[in-house]
Amino acid sequence: MALRINFNYSAAVTHTALRQNERLMNKSLLRLSTGLRILNAADDSAGLFIADQLALVSAGLEQGNRNIQTGISALQIAENSAGQIYNRLKEIYVKAENAANDINDPNARAALQREISNLVDAIQKIGTDTEYNGIKLLDGTFAGKYIHYGPRKDQVINVSIGDLRATALGAYIATGNGATSNVTAAYATGGTLANLTTNLGTNFVFANGEYVKVAGVSVYSNTSATNYLVDAATLANNINSDTTMQKLGIEATAKNESVANASYNTSTVVQVTGAVGTTATTVSVSLNFYIGDGTKTFTVNLGTINLDSGGNETSRNIATLDDLVNRINTQAGAVNAPITAVNDNGKLKLVTNNGETIAIEASITVTGDAFSNATVNFDQLIQFSADATTRSATLTTTNPYAAVAKVGKVDIAGTDSFLIEYSGVSGTTAGNKGLDFQVASGTNVGIQNLYSIDVSTNANAETALLIVKKAVQRVDKIRSQIGAVMNNLQAIYDAQKVAQDNTNEAENVIRNVDFAKEMATFTTMQIRMQSSIAMLAQANTLPQLVLQLLR
Repeated sequence: MALRINFNYSAAVTHTALRQNERLMNKSLLRLSTGLRILNAADDSAGLFIADQLALVSAGLEQGNRNIQTGISALQIAENSAGQIYNRLKEIYVKAENAANDINDPNARAALQREISNLVDAIQKIGTDTEYNGIKLLDGTFAGKYIHYGPRKDQVINVSIGDLRATALGAYIATGNGATSNVTAAYATGGTLANLTTNLGTNFVFANGEYVKVAGVSVYSNTSATNYLVDAATLANNINSDTTMQKLGIEATAKNESVANASYNTSTVVQVTGAVGTTATTVSVSLNFYIGDGTKTFTVNLGTINLDSGGNETSRNIATLDDLVNRINTQAGAVNAPITAVNDNGKLKLVTNNGETIAIEASITVTGDAFSNATVNFDQLIQFSADATTRSATLTTTNPYAAVAKVGKVDIAGTDSFLIEYSGVSGTTAGNKGLDFQVASGTNVGIQNLYSIDVSTNANAETALLIVKKAVQRVDKIRSQIGAVMNNLQAIYDAQKVAQDNTNEAENVIRNVDFAKEMATFTTMQIRMQSSIAMLAQANTLPQLVLQLLR
């Protein structure tokens, strides 16, 4: 063995090992002190990159959940205020229903109107003033807003809250007032729907190619070769049963109530003047009723008038008003026609169940000699416009007919504006009266808001009920949208909380120290240090062996 004293290789190697063991033990000690496995990029560069990315996502998830919480707070304010608006709308609805009762005198209705006006003002203030930290929530400006919920770009929810001010709440209503035809001139062939529609001309007749479209949907059209009567009830029923209309919040109501212009008089409702010939003449008068689209028909015997050979009236057997009412109701019931007749203080009142059209055709049958003419006073049978004009038809042909038609009123109402289009069923021209829409074809229907509510009459109060109903539907629609967003945000919050916990755990596995494992490593390093120091001491004694040779 070679012995040298200038360089102690064993001691140098042992010292190097001691330094390495010291470094490893110090690193293990620092890991145990900090709880971190990765103390710097040199420890695990790939692990550090992954851990830092996971930490970034975790921080983003935490801030996203804070955003969600503030968003939910704002939406809760909006929803609670919308609930207050609903409560006031409910009060308005009840008061409008109260005002619709004709037992109220004008003073009572005026008091109800004042209460409704105060409630409307309160709704306007709630819609205008509701805010979150200065941000208006219910005035229509909170639209297209984003709540950023996630840790990544474009992880957002778009939130819009509609305008809930009184000026924006109400019903978008397209009203068809329903027209009553002028009495037609006498015609020779009647008794059927085909003859009736032919003799009415184009007025009140629903012919091939004619239609009504609502929001671009054809809800009333005739594609057949058969002509029918224009019927508000059919239109309303088609709208209410259409799923697209239901989704759009569009509905329709129809009403047809007729109180004859003039009091019923057996002496004047039918008058016969003169006869031509030498024998007695009997003039029989019947009323043919066509209800709805005209397919429900029945005939009521009005009575007879007898004339002598000189054309003078000798006897008259015309039904009294009560008799006429009973005959109408009996015949209507026999064929399930949806119409009811009433004696309304001496006037004939006709009401259809669902706003169906009423058409009355007077039929004259002559036995014996011919007669000069008969006059049927339709103003004693049906309601025309509110004026004093006497509407009558003079029938001069053999066994002649004359007819009149009254179309029901229809209201098509939506929570939002919609387009209405029609052809052949309404208009100002002589050939297209029918439904008598108050809005032109191709027009987007405007709103009747809460400020337009007027309960001074029964008709206005009934309209108010429709306005408030649609306002409530709009409020509930917006509240449900707010609630859906809140539920969505809460679900995202819960999912992100779980994701954040899992992300933190994933980072923890990479970044943080396993104390059990690291303590075992530290103990190993500690023993190795002790062993290295002992062996260094031994290595340092090796050069002393040279002294033995020098003795």
